[in-house]
Amino acid sequence: MEIHNRKVAIIGAGFVGSSIAYALTLKNLANEIILVDIDKKKAEGEALDIQHGISYMGRSSVRAGDYSDCSDCDLIVVTAGRNRRKGETRLDMVQDNLKIMDSVVSKLKKHYTRGAIIIISNPVDILTYYVDKKMGLPNGRVFGTGCILDTSRLIRELANYTGLSTEVVKCNIIGEHGDTQIPVWSRLAIAGVPMDEYCQNVGLRWDDSVREQLYSKVKTMGSTIIEDKGRTHYGIATCVCSLADAVLNQRLTIASVTTPLTGQYNINDVALSLPSIIGVNGVENRLVEYLSNDEYKALQISSKKMKETIASIKI
Repeated sequence: MEIHNRKVAIIGAGFVGSSIAYALTLKNLANEIILVDIDKKKAEGEALDIQHGISYMGRSSVRAGDYSDCSDCDLIVVTAGRNRRKGETRLDMVQDNLKIMDSVVSKLKKHYTRGAIIIISNPVDILTYYVDKKMGLPNGRVFGTGCILDTSRLIRELANYTGLSTEVVKCNIIGEHGDTQIPVWSRLAIAGVPMDEYCQNVGLRWDDSVREQLYSKVKTMGSTIIEDKGRTHYGIATCVCSLADAVLNQRLTIASVTTPLTGQYNINDVALSLPSIIGVNGVENRLVEYLSNDEYKALQISSKKMKETIASIKI
């Protein structure tokens, strides 16, 4: 597929949406960025604030718009929804954000012509599944950020633990973006060397206790940040930039994002995160790796929980 105008629409101009627009501008990933929000004046203010930055640090055209601007986009990023409150799980938001997403999809469908759609709003697995069903696009065209941020946080903690650069740490978190997510310890490697082997070589402790301590920090990181400052938005914005680069510039990348599965690990009809190849059409393939028995069972549990949630809200 040819590269088009690198036109991006961001639905929702709150902290997450505006941070994504700002990050895309700094990275020069889009020629045109349109902020769409129910509060048009806020979208206009955010667009002006971003547009007035020093010109040589970003040449994107940023403006406020409406759903008609979603036509002919290469990428549509959906951040609309309320934020997670202190003490909430992501699934606690499902009823409120499903209503918002229903409104978004009904308006988006009238103007959609092409482009990948990335869902950011939580609970991202449920909402990605819902938007995929409602839009009726080829599988993978709608995908959610899923466990990409969780994976990034885990890699950071592992880099801190080993004292190495994040670039040499390879590991993924899969499954639900939430309480049943699974760190794939069996595939963890440092510059291609299995973690057990690497730690033996350098005399670093590596056992269940260390793994649990590291993962516990990652699992509660979102709640910790929300307790400290009220919201999270910078981390996900930089993750979206990586995905946008793959879509807009045909730079294939692999990330743990959520899409409705089609038989991977014997799972169907539910959206969960797996390491996925992302390109101009969204998720172009999913990588089915060998998991340990415990990891495989945990993924089935994650799938069951998501299916039960879907059934309870009758999507």
